[in-house]
Amino acid sequence: MQFIDRAIKYLGYFTAFVLSLLVLLIVYDATARYLFATGSVALQELEWHLFDVVILFGIAYALREDSHVHVDIFYASFSQKTKALLGIISSLFFVLPFSLLLVYIGVDFVSMSFAQNEASSDPGGLEYRFLVKSLLPLSFAFLVLQSIKEAQVNFVKWKSL
Repeated sequence: MQFIDRAIKYLGYFTAFVLSLLVLLIVYDATARYLFATGSVALQELEWHLFDVVILFGIAYALREDSHVHVDIFYASFSQKTKALLGIISSLFFVLPFSLLLVYIGVDFVSMSFAQNEASSDPGGLEYRFLVKSLLPLSFAFLVLQSIKEAQVNFVKWKSL
């Protein structure tokens, strides 16, 4: 389980780096567009692709850091044992099946894009659309690993309480 923990931690670091690049790219693009009246479709599409990286890879890291959404009105008043049990149930019956489904569907989604050599429909847009589409099954594969780890950690916690 330490492998999963380290992998997701470095995934979070990578995501933070990509977010920094995204901020710089947006500043450059906005400056070029509004001060110099130039722009690039490819740069704008790259912004969206980097945003996809941040969102999709951030999901597993948010679960690792327990930064995901809870209904805090109820969750805060639960005992530690109840919180652990809810963690087990949510990991095994909600996050894991949903993530496995998206990995399964996502592989076909990426394969079709690769087979069609899908590219941007905009002139001057980015090619190789399958690369950004591959983030979907990859990010949810990371979420599968993290949800298995979360279920295991919560089970140990639940048994000890």
